[in-house]
Amino acid sequence: MKAVGLVVEYNPFHNGHLYHAQTAKRQTGCDTAVAVMSGHFLQRGEPAVVSKWARTKMALQSGVDLVVELPYLYAVQKAEIFARGSVSTLNNLGCEALFFGSENGQIEPFLESAKIMDEHKDSFDQCIKEELKKGASYPSAAAIAFNSILHTENGLDMSKPNNILGYHYVKSILSGGYDMKPYTTARISSDYHDADLPDEDRHIASATSIRKALIEKPFDDCVPFLPKAAARELADYRKTFGLWHTPESYFSYLKYSLSTLTALELQQIYEVEEGLENRILRSIRKASSYQEFMEFLKTKRYTWTRLQRMNIHILTRTKKQEIHRLINDEEVPYIRLLGMTKKGQAFLSKKKKALSVPLVSKLSSFSHPALDLDIKASRIYSLAIEEPLRTEFDIQEYGHAPIRYDEDEHRFLSI
Repeated sequence: MKAVGLVVEYNPFHNGHLYHAQTAKRQTGCDTAVAVMSGHFLQRGEPAVVSKWARTKMALQSGVDLVVELPYLYAVQKAEIFARGSVSTLNNLGCEALFFGSENGQIEPFLESAKIMDEHKDSFDQCIKEELKKGASYPSAAAIAFNSILHTENGLDMSKPNNILGYHYVKSILSGGYDMKPYTTARISSDYHDADLPDEDRHIASATSIRKALIEKPFDDCVPFLPKAAARELADYRKTFGLWHTPESYFSYLKYSLSTLTALELQQIYEVEEGLENRILRSIRKASSYQEFMEFLKTKRYTWTRLQRMNIHILTRTKKQEIHRLINDEEVPYIRLLGMTKKGQAFLSKKKKALSVPLVSKLSSFSHPALDLDIKASRIYSLAIEEPLRTEFDIQEYGHAPIRYDEDEHRFLSI
């Protein structure tokens, strides 16, 4: 059995993701799709609109064979660390290929760029430092440094979010010496940041526009852009828990958290740079919503995404010392299994003896400081849910066994 790895968030799973999974198998010649998926908080510092369990169910019914969780340690991070954790996980599982969507759509520029940048790492780092001193944000500084080093028109626009991630996937494969071949395909129909749903006849919309529509429009407006299974799981989640998880869902908890922290304590939180703690404390006192807080907080130097990630770390009280201690390892500390089809189970049975890190099926069977972060993040995520469902959600999270799906009979064997 040959497997292709996918790095995903599925927030939520939509027709573009369905196309991505199908194309990954077809273009790589693999018969098994393995997804490493962010948990309850995501790379851009946002809560997932529905739980990781609901998103796992969507994926298993839509052509993905195995879903494992990307630990919080890597999931709520800048692109380089996010990619390193994702690629390490997929390599550990024995994936022969990595398939990702990009604005570029051709793999050669990614391979060429990664090799050139590796040869000029010192110059790249120096250029970034110079641009940061001028007041540029890190992504802007990195894009300038990248273009200054390459000195070639290879068509890889490093201002585009999926190109940035793709570059770091390829870089992680090469630097890790992994026996994994990277593939890419061009994103179709909708841009990553498109905020509005397109015409129904296009069938593919950005996840951003779908999330916006879930909040602002009738649910039926989103249905044309979702596989049937995803639409069903989303409707069931909303019916059960009565909400979509959004940054605003956690504003009161963020405000409470900041009300209990001194400036000195805030300095110890991961992603809080020196001097930013005072701006945070001033801004939270004036803000009456998450959106307003972010607008008060935003500066030219710090991107919206960077600040959102910082806010998640404040919510979870994740400290710099904690992350720095855990992130030094080149390999992920464990692999947590979220769900599998029959094919995925057969693939895992063949590969699990060769795993170099523990495979975690239940939280009660394993302990690790990085897993403690995952548990804490899930508890924070559940705060948006009203009691008694919140307590039930927490209990299920701790005792939840991997979801098993029979793709032949189109039914769940365990949920």
